[in-house]
Amino acid sequence: MRTEAHANEKASASPKRGVARRILCALAVILALLVVAFFVYVSLYQHADSRAQAAMRSGEGVAVEESSGFIVFAPQNPSAGLIFYPGAKVEPAAYAPLMRSCAERGVLCVVLKVPFNLAILGVGAADGVIASHPEVQTWLLGGHSMGGMVSALYLNDHMREYDGLVLLAAYSTVDLTAFEGDTLVLAGTNDHVLNWANYEEGIKKLPGDSVAHLIDGGNHAGFGDYGAQSGDGEATISHEEQQRVVVEEVLKMLAK
Repeated sequence: MRTEAHANEKASASPKRGVARRILCALAVILALLVVAFFVYVSLYQHADSRAQAAMRSGEGVAVEESSGFIVFAPQNPSAGLIFYPGAKVEPAAYAPLMRSCAERGVLCVVLKVPFNLAILGVGAADGVIASHPEVQTWLLGGHSMGGMVSALYLNDHMREYDGLVLLAAYSTVDLTAFEGDTLVLAGTNDHVLNWANYEEGIKKLPGDSVAHLIDGGNHAGFGDYGAQSGDGEATISHEEQQRVVVEEVLKMLAK
């Protein structure tokens, strides 16, 4: 009787184990597909164009140094510094023309390199940058698009270290109204990528004296040099003009 009962138990357990194995195999396949999909997604990103590549060369009073963690655009005698988070799935070098223009006006600029070109995966990428440049006393933090949102997240925990925040086609998702530094928000009127409802709500999370400026004819991609961006509006001004406005507004903020 015991032998017969034992045999029945084994027969009953066997189908259960088979079902469990099939479920585990299915979960493993789904996980593998998700991993493959993620790597395919992050492998497709916006590359720096020829103008950006040209701006990556040292010369005319600006030294360009690239490492595994960031790209530095250093003037000979910097009066201030800017740490910059790139937009989602955009090669950091795509911001070389904008950063170089700021550096030519005396601002040491550091473009951060983040995992898979997604700033949200590298919120702490700015750690240690200020300490590595003791010659600079005034620091701004900023970013473009997702990079701007992440810069606001980072600033939320490091307010005392920075004198200003620069958001390009971006907004804050955290309450920064207690920030005592200056805040500059710039966006193009032809930007069709930016979530304008979130942008308006994000303005309310910034200090009351923040400067918000719309660049007439600018679009989302015009803050960098990486070609056209899917879903964006058509700019009626050049990238050079849009970035010139950024440099001028940053310098105005520093001159306060």
